[in-house]
Amino acid sequence: MNSTDPAPVSRELTVGQLAARSGVAVTALHFYESKGLISSQRNAGNQRRYPRDMLRRVALIKVAQKLGIPLASIHAALQTLPQGRTPTAADWNKLSAQWKTELDDRITRLTALRDQLTGCIGCGCLSMEACPLRNWGDELGQRGAGPQLLE
Repeated sequence: MNSTDPAPVSRELTVGQLAARSGVAVTALHFYESKGLISSQRNAGNQRRYPRDMLRRVALIKVAQKLGIPLASIHAALQTLPQGRTPTAADWNKLSAQWKTELDDRITRLTALRDQLTGCIGCGCLSMEACPLRNWGDELGQRGAGPQLLE
């Protein structure tokens, strides 16, 4: 090897390289790892090394987050993928179909909530008995008279 030969490309990425390539902060990558969303190996110097397929996994996580998918749902979905394999287009189709249903349900709930919100703004009282946002179906009334702890 002479001085004009390019340096060999490592098959693994440092946390800084993964952060730079993915556009995700190092602290977020550490958080993802602590939650089991991504994984790394430790080298002889006890430094994290990420396989290159973590770039695609991080991209999948970020897209899912932009869709409003909770990290717990992302984690559960990623657990269905074989370890050590880069997520494929087929994997994305499977995951996105699951998330589409979840998003449709959330949109339905949020639409209903939005439609009920006008009544509360109109009255301004947030009635403990009637407010559909704070006390749906007067659930707190079943606990008895007097003030009740809102959960």
